Amino acid sequence: MIDRKVVTLNGCDLVDDVRSPGSPTPRRLVMLSQEQNDLLTRVGPGTPGGEMLRRYWLPIALVQELPPQEGGDPPAPVPLRILGEDLVLFRDQQGRPGLIGIHCAHRGADLSYGRVEDGGLRCLYHGWLYDVHGRCLEQPGEPAGSTFYERVRQPSYACREAAGVFFACFGPGEPPLLPDYELFHVPDEHRWIHKYYHECSYLQGNEGNLDPTHPFFLHRFLSGSRSLQSRVPINDQRRTPAYDTRVHAPRVHAEEMPFGVRMYAFYDTSPEWTDVRTSCFVMPLTCAVGGGPVPPGDGYLMNWHVPIDDTHHWRFSMAFKRTGPIDRAHARERASITTADYRFPRNPNNRYLQDREEQKTDTFSGMGPIFVVHDSYATETAGPIQDRTREHLGAVDRGVSLERRMLLHAIRDVQEGRDPPHVMRRPEDNVQLEGLGVTEHRIPAGLTWPQYRREWAGDLAAR
Repeated sequence: MIDRKVVTLNGCDLVDDVRSPGSPTPRRLVMLSQEQNDLLTRVGPGTPGGEMLRRYWLPIALVQELPPQEGGDPPAPVPLRILGEDLVLFRDQQGRPGLIGIHCAHRGADLSYGRVEDGGLRCLYHGWLYDVHGRCLEQPGEPAGSTFYERVRQPSYACREAAGVFFACFGPGEPPLLPDYELFHVPDEHRWIHKYYHECSYLQGNEGNLDPTHPFFLHRFLSGSRSLQSRVPINDQRRTPAYDTRVHAPRVHAEEMPFGVRMYAFYDTSPEWTDVRTSCFVMPLTCAVGGGPVPPGDGYLMNWHVPIDDTHHWRFSMAFKRTGPIDRAHARERASITTADYRFPRNPNNRYLQDREEQKTDTFSGMGPIFVVHDSYATETAGPIQDRTREHLGAVDRGVSLERRMLLHAIRDVQEGRDPPHVMRRPEDNVQLEGLGVTEHRIPAGLTWPQYRREWAGDLAAR
């Protein structure tokens, strides 16, 4: 049911079109004011958007950056910047991960240079020692018998490992449950993970996943076997670039779900049938999409866009395959495009090494064959924080519009003392994330969106 009303959030009018799960796409698309854009993109401590994001578990580092100790010395601590906060991730001698403020509570020295010993992380400057919970255990320079250490606490956050990734929750009080995503339950060899550095707001990166039309342009190959490999629609040997061009304007629908937004793209690929692909936006900064090293229907790719600060973010890409090991050659190709610190050699400073000759004969972009590089260009060149007051959203942007509406409502929820959507605290709410997944179907031409939802309801709920 659509309940259309206008509410005020921090002095900004917000059209409240969709609230209940299963609601259809609203007719009005959200065009953001400057104030609303700031609400969504300013992520530091105390900002409305940042406080909303802190209620969720977010990936912060790969386990390979701080591997478990296998004899010998503990791994070196890892400095991090997440949500505008400078932090250090370390393992104590028992292998437990800790995430605490990087600047020592004594005189501000950087703890990432410290020694892992005596049950915690010791500052090099004056030897103060902290455990994984941020408690000060020792202050060697204080008088014997002093209890000053009991009154000192380093900022610390809940941290845990899952699927080869460290997740952290930055909110107050008891953290919620880590959502029980399907990719957490497959064997390691069925899963692939990597991260990429992006020089723009997290929101730009995330919204790039919500666009079903850009692959036909940005990711197009002009020659060779790859010219037949479109990410959408369903696999068909008769694909050609001309075929792809005929279906580059899908009919797009979006609906609110308990976890976020489910999007539908209808491609009229022939007079007899229509190809339908579903994908999902998962609150607050994740998308489940097809592609990557996973065949259609056998798993999917989840992209988390995690703010470093207002104008930089990490993209954590996690793909899984249900029926067998991931294609390691494909995975290695994707991982090899970054440097040791997960950055792109192709970047704004060298104009992504665009090759105009390649653009004539091989790729539409002239930026090589890797999609994530193309995506980096598209999001980074919009500016550190895109000016969304200058946008002109169209029919294909329904998913983007609904995502923004949900995020603005989530900010309001936090301001009014409620948990935002997809924050779960009861185990019974976390056993099945119904409807979260990626599907592809071929349906008879002329079948409407409501008819499709009814006829394929079981598969949509399960995947």
